[in-house]
Amino acid sequence: MWLLFAFLSAVFAALTSILAKVGIEGVNSNLATAIRTVVVVIMAWGIVFMTNVQSGLGSISRKSWIFLILSGLATGASWLCYYRALQTGEASKVVPIDKLSVVITLILAFIFLHEQFTIKSLIGCVLIGVGTLFMVL
Repeated sequence: MWLLFAFLSAVFAALTSILAKVGIEGVNSNLATAIRTVVVVIMAWGIVFMTNVQSGLGSISRKSWIFLILSGLATGASWLCYYRALQTGEASKVVPIDKLSVVITLILAFIFLHEQFTIKSLIGCVLIGVGTLFMVL
């Protein structure tokens, strides 16, 4: 099931880029990010209430709260930078560079989460990096 959701995530991320590039025209990138964020907040809380999982709020540990908040701050910073880049650059160049996050995630997962980094992972990272450079140059 994770594979389906991962693929859907990629499809929606692609749609996000195209829709944002059109929608951001003539709009300050920070304002556009704030509007997008409000929509995401409403949608996420709507799903929480529709699936009736809001009662789990009280059982979230302090550690989880800290890391979820830090993740939210990182998401916000990512979105602000992404929208600024998308506003001034071509989507076909901004998006591949943004997707270098795959390479960075693999490296950080190896360092901090002690996940396996195999020769296959290394080759994949190199190919993504070279492919990104090829696309943006």
